[in-house]
Amino acid sequence: MAKKSSIEKNNRRRKMTKQFANRRSKLKAIAYDKKLPMEERFAATLKLAELPRNSSATRIRNRCELTGRPRAFYRKHKLSRIALRDLGNKGLIPGLVKSSW
Repeated sequence: MAKKSSIEKNNRRRKMTKQFANRRSKLKAIAYDKKLPMEERFAATLKLAELPRNSSATRIRNRCELTGRPRAFYRKHKLSRIALRDLGNKGLIPGLVKSSW
């Protein structure tokens, strides 16, 4: 089990990302538009830099829903490899069969 503080920190980042998503996308569109004057694009870049760092989507870490483990994460199931194997062995994930030969 991961530390609860790191799980909560990640949840705060997710919330902040949703909160600032609209503002960030507008500023990025201005900053990357080559048709606009350089001063306007630079001003948009400065405003983008003033936003909180945790409002960026790249700051979010994929974590297991059950354990909070940050490594070996399967996006399709939102689980780590360990939790996926445990649930698969118990037959709780439809269509997942443990390989044997």
